[in-house]
Amino acid sequence: MGMAFRWVALCAFCLLAGGASAASDRVALVLGMGAYETIEPLDNTRNDARAIADTLKGIGFDVTLSLDATGNQLRQLMDDFAFRSETADLALIYFAGHGVEVQGENFLIPVDAEIHSNLDVQRQSISLKQLLQTVERARKMRIVILDSCRDNPLGDTIDLAQSQPVAQQSDNQATRGGGGLAAAKPDRGTLVAFAAKDGQVALDGTGGNSPYARALIDKMVKPGLEISLMFRQVRDMVLQDTKNLQEPHTYGSLTGIPFYLAGAAEGQQDISGTIGQEAWAAIRPDQEEQLLALADLGDTRSMLGLAYMRLNPSEGRFDPAEAVSFLEKASAAGSAEAQFELAKIYERGTGVSPDPTRALELYRAAAAQNYADAINDLGFLHYQGGLGLAPDPQKALKLFERAADLRHPQAQFNFAALIDDGLIDSKGPDDAAHYLYEALRSGSSDVLDLLTSRPQMFSRQTRRALQGELKQYDFYGGAIDGEFGPGTQKAIRLAYGLTE
Repeated sequence: MGMAFRWVALCAFCLLAGGASAASDRVALVLGMGAYETIEPLDNTRNDARAIADTLKGIGFDVTLSLDATGNQLRQLMDDFAFRSETADLALIYFAGHGVEVQGENFLIPVDAEIHSNLDVQRQSISLKQLLQTVERARKMRIVILDSCRDNPLGDTIDLAQSQPVAQQSDNQATRGGGGLAAAKPDRGTLVAFAAKDGQVALDGTGGNSPYARALIDKMVKPGLEISLMFRQVRDMVLQDTKNLQEPHTYGSLTGIPFYLAGAAEGQQDISGTIGQEAWAAIRPDQEEQLLALADLGDTRSMLGLAYMRLNPSEGRFDPAEAVSFLEKASAAGSAEAQFELAKIYERGTGVSPDPTRALELYRAAAAQNYADAINDLGFLHYQGGLGLAPDPQKALKLFERAADLRHPQAQFNFAALIDDGLIDSKGPDDAAHYLYEALRSGSSDVLDLLTSRPQMFSRQTRRALQGELKQYDFYGGAIDGEFGPGTQKAIRLAYGLTE
């Protein structure tokens, strides 16, 4: 099969051309549940939600606040927020209310839940998995904060361990009822923050707000405070305020992109919109010391940040050998991003002797963890025959498809082009259009530019199918004719997340 298809090198999250403004890059859904109808009401949750919402608005978030939502209202809020999250860099959910674990899964209880059995919990509540799905398509960062499980809302009236036959339960499904939530295991790039670590009960507080909400309100507004360090300081403040009775905990890990919730401090470089070496170089020396301490405790994201600092040749901290050391430790600890960055170093020979075998091994290790950048690069290596691989176009196509399905913008666009060129037997114009739409939603401004300035690079059938996709999501109301006139152009910009 001929492979003379169109490759377009794309950069996700590039700066936009003038004349249009982006929708909010930071969105939040804040939920406060207090007026429970059939279980113990809570005093401070609505106060906490209002205060957190005001705090987030004050630092630039587009906030949706909901108090005492019913189950149906909560599900509608989540559906709406999930769609808005697709065009945001950061999507955050804060939930204050009752939460309970049933057989290793966490459930958040709406105010109208009528619970008489463990099955009622599962059927009438919202699971943590559902909250994570609500934010999973945000472009850069996803955060779910649970200020819940403040007491046992169910008392001893039901046996939470009996929602399935005992013979089907596994050792890791032990249920503690109201005695804390279960440890979370979010996907990469997502952080779940608990007011109290798994198995502990959070305190509702006596001063109008919970200890955890007070700490968040205090730390979120600190300019120039990197987000992972912010959560560490929240933990320390809660431990101090509760005399070690409550220890917040975070699960999962954010990507290696540094982020200031409240923006840069005075005189400090704004790192929003920048990634990698340049962004980490802006971190203040006192925070670098905190990152070093966290790295010593095994935090792989801190190791990544420190490595990026030492890979920046314009920085006084430039030290490729030390960067490799940090990346080796993070890779050994299972960080897919560290494995990918280290693979590139061994491929180029930056601070080490070039080692194609080691580079390929690391690319494959990252790809095995579904790290989309590594999968996409492996596709090119198999297509071109790099790092000692024999050219294998068929394997390359499968890797490109896999990366595209993991929402890698370059892979989404290029796989759409492969389909449009007739090189993927099982797919047609509708599939090409879907990948182009997903690339827009993923935030590739290069795809936006190509679809608005050079739509003729795609066949009329694919252009018609893209118009149909845009119409399906209410971005477009014109004719399905394959002509990308003003109406289609506007719809493309709206799908990307731009407002007129």
